[in-house]
Amino acid sequence: MNNFEYYNPTRIIFGQQTISRLNNHIPASAKVLMCYGGGSIKKNGVYDQVITALGKRTIIEFGGIEPNPDYDHLMKAIAIGRQEKIDFILAVGGGSVIDGAKLIAVGIPYPGDDVWAIVCGGHSVKPKTALPLGTVLTLPGTGSEMNGNSVISRHSTREKRAFASKLIFPKISILDPTTTFSLPQKQVRNGIVDAYVHVIEQYLTYPVNSPLQDRQAEGILLTLQEIGERALETPPNYDARANLMWSATNALNKLICMGVPEDWTTHSIGHELTAFYGLDHAESLAVVLPYLLWVKRDQKKVKLPQYGRRVWGLSGNDAEISSQAIEEMSRFFNRLGMPTRLTFYDIDPDEAAKSVRERFEKRGSVFGEKKDITPGVVAQILRLSR
Repeated sequence: MNNFEYYNPTRIIFGQQTISRLNNHIPASAKVLMCYGGGSIKKNGVYDQVITALGKRTIIEFGGIEPNPDYDHLMKAIAIGRQEKIDFILAVGGGSVIDGAKLIAVGIPYPGDDVWAIVCGGHSVKPKTALPLGTVLTLPGTGSEMNGNSVISRHSTREKRAFASKLIFPKISILDPTTTFSLPQKQVRNGIVDAYVHVIEQYLTYPVNSPLQDRQAEGILLTLQEIGERALETPPNYDARANLMWSATNALNKLICMGVPEDWTTHSIGHELTAFYGLDHAESLAVVLPYLLWVKRDQKKVKLPQYGRRVWGLSGNDAEISSQAIEEMSRFFNRLGMPTRLTFYDIDPDEAAKSVRERFEKRGSVFGEKKDITPGVVAQILRLSR
């Protein structure tokens, strides 16, 4: 096992009727910027619960945060936050709202207007301070409610980039599974697939004698497989939604990756597919991962058969199990209603391969746990998704 340092300051409050407990964890004198998406929280009762919980605190609302939150739109919130002297950010929604709120939290105190430098500057530009952030999660999947990661799009330049900082861990996250009951089935499906791929990116690499982390990852995968189809049921099944919500949080609260190598190539490619073609985040992952695993099956020749045996109960020689495991995963996605081919979306794999390869070549990007996935290999992966 590799050396590691684990840090997670987020307080999780989980269960039904827990939104009211916001009142105990936000300073009474706080001036709150409340961020949300398209307004569904005003239809399902979550908005009213949050407003009641905030009581007499001053609240400035910023709605309309998009799926794949747009940098230029978020800059409007940053301007409002600076003008109003906001001192607490509250995100009410799914991962996109929370990710957007994280940029707002670092952007308001950031000196200067080039906040995009935080997003695309890598290790060279690090925020030095951030406003405290809380979340009320309504769409499980990204794990953003319990980590220091954020993914931001810039629609004007067709980019989608990620940044991370210890400063943007939420101070408190409310996880009430009943807030998911009004979600469209597609969004629930996306959350299941997103969480599943998060685990795969941290688990299917190469062994470093980390049996606990392996079993933790396998436990999340098995849980998602067990409850996935039940989580899509109407009327909603509370236990299935509760286990989905907690699984998704644990899939990316940075615990299962401690001391182990990580991949994240699928996400890097997927971000570009979203930027170029507008695919939902989870949709972009599902059309990449099976083909990435196929192309890299020799490099993952220990963990891929382990995944097949432990998670899918497969038997046979390693090569057979590797192929079967990829097929089982794809069939699981398909049972959830998630396509696993670019051609389903009328996207030409050859065109996608060319566009994404050129962007990665321009950036000098290489990926994978061994940094052996070049832009050329990325193109090979995408051409298979047909």
